[in-house]
Amino acid sequence: MKIKISVGDAILEAELSNNETAKAIYNALPFDLPYNVWGDEIYFGVPVRLEQEEGQEIMEAGDIAYWPPGHAFCIFYGRTPASMDDRPRAASKVTRFGKIIGDATALRNARGDSILVEKFEEA
Repeated sequence: MKIKISVGDAILEAELSNNETAKAIYNALPFDLPYNVWGDEIYFGVPVRLEQEEGQEIMEAGDIAYWPPGHAFCIFYGRTPASMDDRPRAASKVTRFGKIIGDATALRNARGDSILVEKFEEA
């Protein structure tokens, strides 16, 4: 399963994992929602309510995760305020459910009022 993520001029693709969280998020697409930035993380609430699935706090740049307490879709592309080294660190445990294909740091300069996440359609 692939998705397309658009924020302003930044357009990225991501490959989703084979877990229940990825399936539930994919089936709920598309999302076009306002977003927040926390260090080098974009996050936004989604209309999906899921339980924790193999939670972790330490992430890698490009990881996509779901944060159950905030029902949030999270995209990590660098250090966050919770980081203790160069790796992104979530505020609390998240469920990793995908990975950006290519350079996720393109999101550092992304500007827009909302983020669009949709199923990737092959041309």
